[in-house]
Amino acid sequence: MTLYLVKRLGVLLASTAAAAVVVFAFMALLPGDPAEIALGVNATPEAVAELRSQFGTDRAPVVQFLDWAGGLAQGDFGTSYVTGAPIGPQIGDRLGVTAVLVLGGMVLALLIAVPLGTFAAVHHRNLLGAAISVASQLGIAIPAFLAGILLVFVFAVQAQALPSGGYVPIAENPAEWLRGLVLPWLSLGLVQGAVLTRYVRSAVLDVMREDYLRTARAKGRGATGALWRHGLRNASIPVVTVLGLQLATLLIGAVVVERVFVIPGLGDLLLNGVAQRDLLLVQGVVMVLVAAVLLINFVVDVAYRLLDPRLR
Repeated sequence: MTLYLVKRLGVLLASTAAAAVVVFAFMALLPGDPAEIALGVNATPEAVAELRSQFGTDRAPVVQFLDWAGGLAQGDFGTSYVTGAPIGPQIGDRLGVTAVLVLGGMVLALLIAVPLGTFAAVHHRNLLGAAISVASQLGIAIPAFLAGILLVFVFAVQAQALPSGGYVPIAENPAEWLRGLVLPWLSLGLVQGAVLTRYVRSAVLDVMREDYLRTARAKGRGATGALWRHGLRNASIPVVTVLGLQLATLLIGAVVVERVFVIPGLGDLLLNGVAQRDLLLVQGVVMVLVAAVLLINFVVDVAYRLLDPRLR
């Protein structure tokens, strides 16, 4: 297991390094000079050249990349072209907000998907089980941002029970912090819960047809007891794969949801950076998102080994 972890960690580091090259190259190919954008159309060539020297964009691309990558290794993302403020602290503050949003949405999705998917599989021949399958299929067709808009209309505009947007730090007011995140969590969790429900149902159905589960029932265990004792762990292996993919999808989907609910997370920071043409800020945020997706894949690979002893 230790050797496997070392190998997977090596793959993670290599993938992160390759991702850094791709992100830097992609941002370098984008049109526009940060110095010219910052100074405006009336700037003199001398002023543009001086600002390029301050930004470091007058150096060779390889030198710029090595400087940026070396800073990343030390937690230094550089300085914003627009505000002149360090980028690392900005990303750190916003990352915590996005992490709470994504993890809350995923927990809600699991609370929906595991019981409903299992129930739909056990009762797949009944009307209620079929109804859950139909409802989950409809939920898959609804984007997270549209679900957010509908939730705002119902709970904020009509019922006036929850705020339609805004973010209050938990240190200032824990109750308002929680109220402000309910609708964003629901908009992410309901859609992803519908997706996971389909996969949980399919995985449990496959396990229910296995010989070892029929043997457990023949020894006297009830259908629910046999499934709980012997089936769910095996059913969880394919679900973990989808869970990792959905967690990455949630991370990217949070970019739009943060905009809908005016939440100051990474998505909001990214869109602001794009609007202001702050390319170094955008580059740092994209790199963090890519690294997070790679880290999720690493955790999923390790989870396989923990869930399935045959892989060990």
